Amino acid sequence: MSAPEAEGLDTTERVLTLLGLLQQRQVWTGAELARQLGVTPRTVRRDVERLRTLGYLIQADQGVGGGYRLGPGQDLPPLLLDDEEVIAVVAALLAGAGGAGGVGGAVAGDAALRALSKLDRLLPVRLRDQVRALSGSVESFGGASAVVDPGVLMLLARACRDEVEAAFAYPSGGAAPGSGRRRRVEPYRLVASDRRWYLLAYDLDRDDWRSFRVDRMTDVSARTFRFRPRPAPDAATYVQEGVASRVYPHQARFLVHAPADTVRAQVPASAAVVRPHGRGSCELLSGADRLDAVLMHVLLLGHDFEVLDPPDLKEQCRTLAERLRAAGAPDR
Repeated sequence: MSAPEAEGLDTTERVLTLLGLLQQRQVWTGAELARQLGVTPRTVRRDVERLRTLGYLIQADQGVGGGYRLGPGQDLPPLLLDDEEVIAVVAALLAGAGGAGGVGGAVAGDAALRALSKLDRLLPVRLRDQVRALSGSVESFGGASAVVDPGVLMLLARACRDEVEAAFAYPSGGAAPGSGRRRRVEPYRLVASDRRWYLLAYDLDRDDWRSFRVDRMTDVSARTFRFRPRPAPDAATYVQEGVASRVYPHQARFLVHAPADTVRAQVPASAAVVRPHGRGSCELLSGADRLDAVLMHVLLLGHDFEVLDPPDLKEQCRTLAERLRAAGAPDR
């Protein structure tokens, strides 16, 4: 793996890999760690500092024979979880470490990373490869809460990592899980939302990118066919836009005169995509079965706003304004 490629690795995965390297032998030079991780020495120093803030005693010795060494630590108790429980815990922690949104999201992300780093020291060797596969295949735009089979998550994570095709039965529309046609995909990333787990994959039968709810998949299997990765959209953004707008028959776009962070704290990540737009404003994209429903949700946020799309929603705004003005007229 080249340095430019590894620089884009998820920070959580890279910090766990660094911790594993420090546990493998007594001393590493900064240059050796940089080569192993495929990053710059400056990134190594930054990751070492992050491990120190997580409570690990990492010594840095200067001069000939010097380097980074993991200091002696307190004996840790055995991990009393079976394999599936470990994977379930790691999946939940990764969703948090991946950047849970809302108030306190950064604090929650750091706490999740601390727990992940401690868990990594307790894991038996047989599970570390699986956990690293899951870590390298997960993105997030909130904390996942839907219950999914940990074994399915691991199978899909390994397929993402190993670049092999996957297959599963998937229902269309509102059909119940267990029905639907067989899908063949090139899996790219697992994405945790504030409600569910999704797989972003290239659908070989539809010749396009698709997102799939993991809890609706059945009969999931990894195939033996390897694939060459295609240029892919940003996984978290693609899935969030799909969940918040593309799955609905109507989409609407607004310019809200409030900071993006303020609006994100008011709107679930699965309900709308919020992007900064100039100073003190943001763009909100959402969808619904009826456009007036979206309009009412934005109105109740309590901020001044403008309708950007679609044009006919502006007419609905004027109609609603007349009704509200009539409803608030003095009693006769």
